[in-house]
Amino acid sequence: MIGIFDSGVGGMTVAHAVEQLLPDYSLAYYGDIARTPYGPKSPKTIINYSIRNTEFLLDKGAELIIIACNSASSVATETLRKRFDVPIIEVITPAANCAIAKSTNGRIGVIGTRATVKSGIYHKTITTKKPDFEVYQEACPLLVPLVEEGWLNKRETKMILRRYLHPLKNKQIDTLVLGCTHYPLLQGLIQARIGKKVRLIDSSTETALYVKDFLNKNPTIVSKQKRVTHRYYASDKTETAMKVAERIFSRPMELIVS
Repeated sequence: MIGIFDSGVGGMTVAHAVEQLLPDYSLAYYGDIARTPYGPKSPKTIINYSIRNTEFLLDKGAELIIIACNSASSVATETLRKRFDVPIIEVITPAANCAIAKSTNGRIGVIGTRATVKSGIYHKTITTKKPDFEVYQEACPLLVPLVEEGWLNKRETKMILRRYLHPLKNKQIDTLVLGCTHYPLLQGLIQARIGKKVRLIDSSTETALYVKDFLNKNPTIVSKQKRVTHRYYASDKTETAMKVAERIFSRPMELIVS
Protein backbone atom coordinates (compact mmCIF):
# COMPACT_ATOMS: atom_id res chain seq x y z
CA MET A 1 0.00 0.00 0.00
CA ILE A 2 1.12 3.53 -0.81
CA GLY A 3 0.60 6.11 1.94
CA ILE A 4 0.15 9.81 1.12
CA PHE A 5 -0.28 12.76 3.46
CA ASP A 6 -0.81 16.49 3.13
CA SER A 7 -1.91 19.38 5.31
CA GLY A 8 -5.36 19.33 3.69
CA VAL A 9 -7.11 18.38 0.46
CA GLY A 10 -4.47 19.79 -1.90
CA GLY A 11 -2.39 16.62 -1.70
CA MET A 12 -5.31 14.77 -3.25
CA THR A 13 -3.97 16.06 -6.56
CA VAL A 14 -1.01 13.72 -5.93
CA ALA A 15 -3.31 10.88 -4.86
CA HIS A 16 -5.40 11.32 -8.01
CA ALA A 17 -2.30 11.17 -10.19
CA VAL A 18 -1.09 8.06 -8.32
CA GLU A 19 -4.49 6.39 -8.82
CA GLN A 20 -4.25 7.02 -12.56
CA LEU A 21 -0.59 6.07 -13.07
CA LEU A 22 -0.41 3.17 -10.59
CA PRO A 23 -3.77 1.40 -10.82
CA ASP A 24 -2.41 -1.88 -9.38
CA TYR A 25 -1.60 -0.39 -5.98
CA SER A 26 -3.86 0.37 -3.04
CA LEU A 27 -3.39 3.70 -1.32
CA ALA A 28 -4.25 5.41 1.93
CA TYR A 29 -4.44 9.20 2.09
CA TYR A 30 -4.42 11.38 5.17
CA GLY A 31 -5.38 15.05 4.98
CA ASP A 32 -4.71 17.06 8.11
CA ILE A 33 -7.60 19.43 7.48
CA ALA A 34 -7.93 20.35 11.16
CA ARG A 35 -4.44 21.88 11.21
CA THR A 36 -4.16 23.27 7.69
CA PRO A 37 -2.29 25.26 6.45
CA TYR A 38 1.22 24.10 7.40
CA GLY A 39 3.01 26.91 5.56
CA PRO A 40 2.92 29.59 8.30
CA LYS A 41 3.88 27.15 11.07
CA SER A 42 7.36 26.61 12.52
CA PRO A 43 9.61 23.83 11.17
CA LYS A 44 9.40 22.04 14.54
CA THR A 45 5.61 22.00 14.42
CA ILE A 46 5.52 20.83 10.79
CA ILE A 47 7.96 18.01 11.62
CA ASN A 48 5.85 16.89 14.58
CA TYR A 49 2.70 16.85 12.45
CA SER A 50 4.54 14.93 9.71
CA ILE A 51 5.71 12.27 12.16
CA ARG A 52 2.15 11.75 13.40
CA ASN A 53 0.80 11.59 9.85
CA THR A 54 3.42 9.02 8.85
CA GLU A 55 2.72 6.88 11.92
CA PHE A 56 -1.00 6.95 11.09
CA LEU A 57 -0.39 5.74 7.53
CA LEU A 58 2.04 3.03 8.62
CA ASP A 59 -0.60 1.75 11.04
CA LYS A 60 -2.95 1.49 8.05
CA GLY A 61 -0.42 -0.72 6.23
CA ALA A 62 1.55 1.77 4.12
CA GLU A 63 4.86 0.43 2.77
CA LEU A 64 5.93 3.69 1.10
CA ILE A 65 5.15 7.26 2.12
CA ILE A 66 4.64 10.21 -0.20
CA ILE A 67 4.85 13.62 1.46
CA ALA A 68 2.28 15.37 -0.72
CA CYS A 69 3.01 18.71 0.91
CA ASN A 70 5.79 21.04 -0.15
CA SER A 71 6.00 22.65 3.29
CA ALA A 72 6.47 19.27 4.99
CA SER A 73 8.76 18.06 2.20
CA SER A 74 11.02 21.08 2.64
CA VAL A 75 11.56 20.70 6.41
CA ALA A 76 10.54 17.17 7.50
CA THR A 77 11.93 14.76 4.87
CA GLU A 78 15.30 14.17 6.51
CA THR A 79 13.72 13.52 9.92
CA LEU A 80 11.18 11.08 8.51
CA ARG A 81 13.83 9.16 6.57
CA LYS A 82 15.93 8.76 9.70
CA ARG A 83 12.98 7.77 11.87
CA PHE A 84 11.08 5.32 9.63
CA ASP A 85 12.33 2.24 7.78
CA VAL A 86 10.24 2.72 4.62
CA PRO A 87 10.90 4.76 1.47
CA ILE A 88 9.95 8.42 1.97
CA ILE A 89 9.32 10.29 -1.28
CA GLU A 90 8.92 14.07 -1.26
CA VAL A 91 7.49 16.36 -3.94
CA ILE A 92 10.46 18.75 -4.28
CA THR A 93 12.91 16.61 -6.27
CA PRO A 94 10.50 15.46 -9.02
CA ALA A 95 9.28 19.03 -9.64
CA ALA A 96 12.79 20.50 -9.59
CA ASN A 97 14.08 17.88 -12.02
CA CYS A 98 11.23 18.58 -14.41
CA ALA A 99 11.78 22.34 -14.21
CA ILE A 100 15.46 21.88 -15.07
CA ALA A 101 14.55 19.70 -18.04
CA LYS A 102 11.89 22.10 -19.35
CA SER A 103 13.66 25.45 -18.93
CA THR A 104 15.46 26.80 -21.98
CA ASN A 105 16.70 30.13 -20.61
CA GLY A 106 17.69 28.92 -17.13
CA ARG A 107 15.33 31.32 -15.35
CA ILE A 108 12.93 29.40 -13.12
CA GLY A 109 10.22 30.77 -10.86
CA VAL A 110 8.84 29.05 -7.79
CA ILE A 111 5.65 29.85 -5.91
CA GLY A 112 4.98 28.21 -2.56
CA THR A 113 4.11 28.65 1.08
CA ARG A 114 6.25 30.72 3.42
CA ALA A 115 7.79 27.55 4.88
CA THR A 116 8.77 26.22 1.46
CA VAL A 117 10.21 29.51 0.22
CA LYS A 118 12.01 30.24 3.49
CA SER A 119 13.66 26.81 3.42
CA GLY A 120 15.26 27.63 0.06
CA ILE A 121 14.94 23.98 -0.90
CA TYR A 122 13.96 24.58 -4.53
CA HIS A 123 16.80 27.04 -5.04
CA LYS A 124 19.27 24.60 -3.50
CA THR A 125 17.98 21.57 -5.42
CA ILE A 126 17.98 23.33 -8.78
CA THR A 127 21.27 25.23 -8.48
CA THR A 128 23.13 22.20 -7.11
CA LYS A 129 22.41 20.49 -10.43
CA LYS A 130 22.55 23.63 -12.56
CA PRO A 131 24.77 26.28 -10.91
CA ASP A 132 24.23 28.71 -13.78
CA PHE A 133 20.43 28.72 -13.41
CA GLU A 134 18.60 31.60 -11.76
CA VAL A 135 15.80 30.68 -9.35
CA TYR A 136 13.27 33.30 -8.26
CA GLN A 137 10.89 32.45 -5.41
CA GLU A 138 7.67 34.07 -4.26
CA ALA A 139 5.80 33.17 -1.07
CA CYS A 140 2.03 33.01 -1.62
CA PRO A 141 0.57 32.49 1.87
CA LEU A 142 -3.04 33.26 0.95
CA LEU A 143 -3.43 30.65 -1.79
CA VAL A 144 -3.79 27.52 0.35
CA PRO A 145 -6.60 29.01 2.48
CA LEU A 146 -8.34 30.18 -0.69
CA VAL A 147 -8.17 26.68 -2.20
CA GLU A 148 -9.29 25.04 1.05
CA GLU A 149 -12.26 27.43 1.11
CA GLY A 150 -13.12 26.54 -2.47
CA TRP A 151 -12.47 30.05 -3.82
CA LEU A 152 -11.08 28.66 -7.06
CA ASN A 153 -12.53 31.23 -9.45
CA LYS A 154 -13.29 34.24 -7.27
CA ARG A 155 -12.39 37.78 -8.27
CA GLU A 156 -10.38 38.16 -5.05
CA THR A 157 -8.32 35.06 -5.87
CA LYS A 158 -7.52 36.41 -9.32
CA MET A 159 -6.42 39.76 -7.85
CA ILE A 160 -4.18 38.08 -5.25
CA LEU A 161 -2.62 35.84 -7.89
CA ARG A 162 -1.88 38.80 -10.12
CA ARG A 163 -0.05 40.52 -7.25
CA TYR A 164 1.96 37.41 -6.32
CA LEU A 165 2.97 36.65 -9.90
CA HIS A 166 3.88 40.18 -10.99
CA PRO A 167 7.46 40.10 -9.59
CA LEU A 168 8.11 36.78 -11.36
CA LYS A 169 6.82 38.11 -14.68
CA ASN A 170 9.40 40.90 -14.43
CA LYS A 171 12.18 38.29 -14.04
CA GLN A 172 11.42 36.87 -17.52
CA ILE A 173 11.13 33.31 -16.27
CA ASP A 174 10.25 30.62 -18.81
CA THR A 175 9.29 27.95 -16.25
CA LEU A 176 7.20 28.20 -13.07
CA VAL A 177 7.11 25.50 -10.39
CA LEU A 178 3.77 25.21 -8.62
CA GLY A 179 5.50 24.57 -5.32
CA CYS A 180 2.41 23.46 -3.43
CA THR A 181 0.09 20.58 -4.24
CA HIS A 182 -2.91 22.90 -3.76
CA TYR A 183 -1.83 25.10 -6.66
CA PRO A 184 -2.77 22.78 -9.59
CA LEU A 185 -6.37 23.62 -8.69
CA LEU A 186 -5.53 27.21 -9.68
CA GLN A 187 -3.50 26.26 -12.75
CA GLY A 188 -5.77 27.93 -15.28
CA LEU A 189 -5.78 31.20 -13.35
CA ILE A 190 -2.02 31.06 -12.85
CA GLN A 191 -1.30 30.37 -16.54
CA ALA A 192 -3.47 33.31 -17.62
CA ARG A 193 -1.60 35.69 -15.29
CA ILE A 194 1.98 34.49 -15.74
CA GLY A 195 1.69 34.24 -19.53
CA LYS A 196 1.01 31.38 -21.92
CA LYS A 197 4.70 31.06 -22.88
CA VAL A 198 5.71 30.11 -19.32
CA ARG A 199 5.72 26.36 -18.67
CA LEU A 200 3.96 25.34 -15.46
CA ILE A 201 5.41 22.45 -13.49
CA ASP A 202 2.79 20.48 -11.56
CA SER A 203 4.55 18.75 -8.66
CA SER A 204 1.58 16.39 -8.27
CA THR A 205 1.94 14.78 -11.69
CA GLU A 206 5.74 14.77 -11.54
CA THR A 207 5.70 13.07 -8.12
CA ALA A 208 3.37 10.34 -9.35
CA LEU A 209 5.65 9.73 -12.35
CA TYR A 210 8.64 9.61 -10.01
CA VAL A 211 6.94 7.02 -7.77
CA LYS A 212 5.99 4.93 -10.80
CA ASP A 213 9.60 4.88 -11.96
CA PHE A 214 10.80 4.08 -8.42
CA LEU A 215 8.43 1.10 -8.12
CA ASN A 216 9.34 -0.18 -11.57
CA LYS A 217 12.96 -0.27 -10.39
CA ASN A 218 12.05 -1.63 -6.93
CA PRO A 219 9.06 -3.93 -7.56
CA THR A 220 9.18 -5.67 -4.17
CA ILE A 221 8.94 -2.51 -2.06
CA VAL A 222 5.15 -2.18 -2.21
CA SER A 223 2.83 -5.19 -2.40
CA LYS A 224 0.35 -5.47 -5.24
CA GLN A 225 -3.06 -6.70 -4.19
CA LYS A 226 -5.72 -8.60 -6.12
CA ARG A 227 -8.34 -6.25 -4.72
CA VAL A 228 -7.15 -2.64 -4.93
CA THR A 229 -8.68 -0.28 -2.38
CA HIS A 230 -8.27 3.45 -1.86
CA ARG A 231 -9.09 5.00 1.52
CA TYR A 232 -9.16 8.71 2.23
CA TYR A 233 -8.79 9.82 5.84
CA ALA A 234 -8.82 13.31 7.35
CA SER A 235 -8.44 14.92 10.76
CA ASP A 236 -11.63 16.87 10.07
CA LYS A 237 -14.32 17.01 7.41
CA THR A 238 -15.99 20.12 6.06
CA GLU A 239 -18.49 20.69 3.29
CA THR A 240 -15.98 22.78 1.38
CA ALA A 241 -13.26 20.11 1.68
CA MET A 242 -15.66 17.54 0.28
CA LYS A 243 -16.52 19.75 -2.67
CA VAL A 244 -12.84 20.36 -3.47
CA ALA A 245 -12.07 16.63 -3.16
CA GLU A 246 -14.91 15.75 -5.51
CA ARG A 247 -13.71 18.37 -7.97
CA ILE A 248 -10.22 16.81 -7.98
CA PHE A 249 -11.48 13.25 -8.54
CA SER A 250 -14.63 14.01 -10.56
CA ARG A 251 -16.55 11.51 -8.43
CA PRO A 252 -18.30 11.30 -5.07
CA MET A 253 -15.74 11.00 -2.26
CA GLU A 254 -15.85 9.55 1.22
CA LEU A 255 -13.59 11.16 3.83
CA ILE A 256 -13.08 9.06 6.95
CA VAL A 257 -12.49 11.31 9.96
CA SER A 258 -9.75 9.84 12.13
